[in-house]
Amino acid sequence: MTSILTRTLRNLPVTSTWATKFPLRLLTTSQPLKTAVQTQSKKTLTKPNVKNIVVVDGVRIPFLLSGTTYKDLMPHDLARAALKGLLHRTNIPKDSVDYIVYGTVIQEVKTSNVAREAALGAGFSDKIPAHTVTMACISSNQAMTTGFGLIASGQYDVVVAGGVELMSDVPIRHSRKMRKLMLELNKAKTLGQRLSVASKFRLNFLAPELPAVAEFSTSETMGHSADRLAAAFSVSRSEQDEYALRSHSLAKQAQEQGLLTDVIAFKVPGKDTVTKDNGIRPSSLEQMAKLKPAFVKPYGTVTAANSSFLTDGASAMLIMSEEKALALGYKPKAYLRDFVYVSQDPKDQLLLGPTYATPKVLEKAGLTLKDIDVFEFHEAFSGQILANFKAMDSDWFAQNYMGRKSKIGAPPLEKFNTWGGSLSLGHPFGATGCRLVMAAANRLRKDGGQYGLVAACAAGGQGHAMIVEAYPK
Repeated sequence: MTSILTRTLRNLPVTSTWATKFPLRLLTTSQPLKTAVQTQSKKTLTKPNVKNIVVVDGVRIPFLLSGTTYKDLMPHDLARAALKGLLHRTNIPKDSVDYIVYGTVIQEVKTSNVAREAALGAGFSDKIPAHTVTMACISSNQAMTTGFGLIASGQYDVVVAGGVELMSDVPIRHSRKMRKLMLELNKAKTLGQRLSVASKFRLNFLAPELPAVAEFSTSETMGHSADRLAAAFSVSRSEQDEYALRSHSLAKQAQEQGLLTDVIAFKVPGKDTVTKDNGIRPSSLEQMAKLKPAFVKPYGTVTAANSSFLTDGASAMLIMSEEKALALGYKPKAYLRDFVYVSQDPKDQLLLGPTYATPKVLEKAGLTLKDIDVFEFHEAFSGQILANFKAMDSDWFAQNYMGRKSKIGAPPLEKFNTWGGSLSLGHPFGATGCRLVMAAANRLRKDGGQYGLVAACAAGGQGHAMIVEAYPK
């Protein structure tokens, strides 16, 4: 059945294709990365009698395609490597950390509180509390803002936040019938009781329950939702492929130019040392056009080439009150400022979190889109990014769906994900949020900008946005 959003958007005026609005010359790979357009100096977002929260630094182990070098490890191994890398990068005394919080999505049942297991493995004191949060693709965003709240409320001064995901090895369960049978068998006391329980067994009980990247409420995969969203906003296959090529090309340039400084080397036990992301693979529009639709067949537009891939990886970030950071002798990289979380219909608007969150966080901070020097949005799919652009740039959508008088406008491409994004760098579900914030902070430092805006969509129709302010040099 055609979705409500698809039906109502039929009359949405489309004055130009995305490729026309954002010229293809911006997607070319022959030119070096350019400094983002800078705005005039702006006031700080420091507020009277409100504690400033800063990012001292952040790291991540290389993000790798699932099924490659990390495939024999466990999630806490990756998180431990990120934590140890953060300790090495910042030289923070282990006993100076007050609290550790990590985000993850598909939990390994043996280490369900992966934050605690990783912290112990990294050598942190067993006196330091740690807990794990989950909020789909914005899990490490939630970890960061949880740390932000703990510091802002005066409970702690130093928090480590991060995220991890290992898609190479996800839990596969027995069927529910088999699980119930095994639990009953475990409770049986006598031989007669055990035989009675065993007699209930049927061969089809052995069919396993395989995990799926799908919405529980709709039973729809995220890729299928992305395909419908692209169709609703008239985002063509060629536009999606062009955007994906842009992401991979810019990521390749950033990698070659040494701009991805948050990436740390990781000596994988029994294997070589990994030093860089391995999913960055610029292709050509001709090659990309040959791929078949991945979800809606045969006429869908979402393919393996214009989607983020299953990724293994972990990130970690050192967050402090500004007062504590200066007392310990640190020069922070950025302030963490206002943030918002949003939720909307998980069927028709699953991936529109940035559209809803961006105007809210800008208004909360007293900023406009023109004040932002760098944008870092999570790229789940090319179609998702481009649909968000069109939604953000539509007065009709703002008025009919968001209860706003006018549109917020689409981010200018010259400021948007200029070092690549999740399509090319990878997307370990629980770890991406920290990567986004560090990319924004590092881009601000390099280009001399003041404000960055981080935004992401997530399963369940949720989203997050945060303002990052560069720390004065």
